[in-house]
Amino acid sequence: MRVGYNPHKDQPQNKSKYLHQVIVPVYIPNQEGYFKDSFKIFQFCLESLFLTVHNKTFITIVNNGSCSLVIEYLDELFNSNKIHELIHTENIGKLNAILKGLAGNNIELVTISDADVLFLSGWQSETMHIFSKLPKVGVVGLVPQFTLYKSNSCNAIMSNLFNNKLKFYPLKNKSALVRFYDSIGWKRDYNENYLEYTLGFEMTTNSRVYIGSGHFVATYKKDIFDDIVSYIGYKLGGYSEGYLDSMPLNKDYWRVTTEDNFAYHMGNTIEDWMELEVSKQIKNDSEYVEYNFHKQKTISKMNYFIKNKLFNKLLFNKVIHKLFLKWKKLPEEMINNF
Repeated sequence: MRVGYNPHKDQPQNKSKYLHQVIVPVYIPNQEGYFKDSFKIFQFCLESLFLTVHNKTFITIVNNGSCSLVIEYLDELFNSNKIHELIHTENIGKLNAILKGLAGNNIELVTISDADVLFLSGWQSETMHIFSKLPKVGVVGLVPQFTLYKSNSCNAIMSNLFNNKLKFYPLKNKSALVRFYDSIGWKRDYNENYLEYTLGFEMTTNSRVYIGSGHFVATYKKDIFDDIVSYIGYKLGGYSEGYLDSMPLNKDYWRVTTEDNFAYHMGNTIEDWMELEVSKQIKNDSEYVEYNFHKQKTISKMNYFIKNKLFNKLLFNKVIHKLFLKWKKLPEEMINNF
């Protein structure tokens, strides 16, 4: 029987002391074949993360059905307070694992990362800078990629269509872009023009962002996930990967990427540069005050349709798109092959 009164009943939650959550789902079922190097790569990922985040960062790892070696490693990290939340589950799929990590807290920003990302010093401060300078941004990616503006970014383009700060800029870090496509197994037979220019937006005289974002590592305003589903019926792929990409559009948030490269994708095979790159990262000892970034409300279905469906169809009409490329200062010789 129950005796007495639970002292915690009806007590409101204290506000979290953390400002930024990082969620890393991991699935390493064995150390064979495709997964032969995955455990060591995962260790590189977390070592680089520990070095590059400030002291108000809440780290959540979701073990999505990994082998005993990974479980023991994660339990040790949790018991030594290197990670703040550890969720063990069977293999429920990547996005379902992410959804588990999103639930149960109210931290203003959340970075969602694959388990093969190597974080570089400065990524967190640059992300904060972008959110503070551009209130309508809801997602900040860390790795520039080809033609990101063509995916889930028409709302940002439409909002800035007549702004001369929106135009094609030279790529700042071409070598990092080449390394990214090498890491995902692409041959170097892609359009070389994509290594030269991309659509961006100038924030200040000396800084800009690129329009659009990938999803293997990106930071989101947490209010994007006020209304989320509880289950996705795919372990990987299907519509699961597009789910996180489209969620910000419901609140008319822009998706952008840092101008410089602030992370590397390692893949599933160890290379000599990886350990060296981890060792080069500088410990982040920064102290941060509360962010209180701008939050937006859900837009109407009509507004959503105009910005993300109708305008998308118009912009990427073959003729109109070429006119857009010319208007936004893509070099003339690239327009027919971009």
